[in-house]
Amino acid sequence: MGAGAPALVKKGCDVRIRLHAFAIGTLAALLGASSTYAHHVWAVDRTRSITVQGTVTGFEWGNPHVQIFLDTKDANGKIEKWTAGGPSPSRMAGTGWTRDTVKAGDVITAIGHRATDAPNLLRIQKVVFPGGAELIGYGG
Repeated sequence: MGAGAPALVKKGCDVRIRLHAFAIGTLAALLGASSTYAHHVWAVDRTRSITVQGTVTGFEWGNPHVQIFLDTKDANGKIEKWTAGGPSPSRMAGTGWTRDTVKAGDVITAIGHRATDAPNLLRIQKVVFPGGAELIGYGG
């Protein structure tokens, strides 16, 4: 090998490192874009509000959305499982919610818009508690 050989090897390594970095960066951007797109697509029927009353079976206070899981009864008395989704915990905290606002066993009324791609998913506008207190979800 001549005097210039080490420089060529080093230059070749730099190109490979840059190509790897570019590939990883591109992949990360694509994954981020697809998850962001999926996350922000919340198709709901905004033409009418629905009301769901039931017993809380679970409450997840976490990002990206707070979720309340409910057991409701249909017209025939059969139990239906519902998920009522709210905005982020920080946004809900701004309207008075805490991680202890609801707990399993509480009976609540959730008012909002039904998702168009999931039959028992509700985007919360507000929740009404047995004493009449109300807290806002996405409403305003």
